[in-house]
Amino acid sequence: MTRIRFQQSLDQLKENLLVMAGLAEQAIQRAIEAYRVRDLSICDLVSRSEVAINRLERDIDQEALDLLAMEQPMAIDLRFILSVIKINADLERVGDSAKSISERVRSMEQMPAVSELPVDIPRMATLSAEMVRKSLQSFIDADPELARTVLMMDDAVDTMNRAAYKTLTKLMEEQSHIAPQALNALMICRALERVADHATNIAEDVIFWIEGSDVRHHKSVMAQRQSAEATG
Repeated sequence: MTRIRFQQSLDQLKENLLVMAGLAEQAIQRAIEAYRVRDLSICDLVSRSEVAINRLERDIDQEALDLLAMEQPMAIDLRFILSVIKINADLERVGDSAKSISERVRSMEQMPAVSELPVDIPRMATLSAEMVRKSLQSFIDADPELARTVLMMDDAVDTMNRAAYKTLTKLMEEQSHIAPQALNALMICRALERVADHATNIAEDVIFWIEGSDVRHHKSVMAQRQSAEATG
């Protein structure tokens, strides 16, 4: 394979991943909208999109593996292909999380209505979706600094998820009649926290692709650095 053909293949791989990214981002946005407006027809759209997402995941993986086998790329090209494989998997899991949210919305609609639950799921959903959008934009622009802003956003989602868990478990203990609805809300929060985790993974992979830096477990690294600075 000539260098020109190889570059064309890399460009096509990126384009295919962007199609996958669009589907995954659309799925999570639809799932969030389904929760906000309680529209089961939107849940159906999320479920149907999973078929296309799963098919694309397989196709992109095969395309990437073929490039690795035929060209044996080095340096940044190798990191790009490896990052695509990992990002592809995270996008598929964002789609899974979207389907999980839509299924919980469907379940909530089949149960007796309750007063507003004391958790701000829309705020958590907005932040998680923003993380996905920024992580994908950092991939499109090959922008490691934008990717780093995603890493910094993850703490806020984790904090909201912990607060939701504490609030909803207490609510289930005190008001058992609304426990099923509270449990569904709790699982939606958990799915949104996982979406944020996948966005973080994508951002880490962008940094690895562009800079060759492995920033996984960045929280523990930052904590160790801050501890060292404090004692120093």
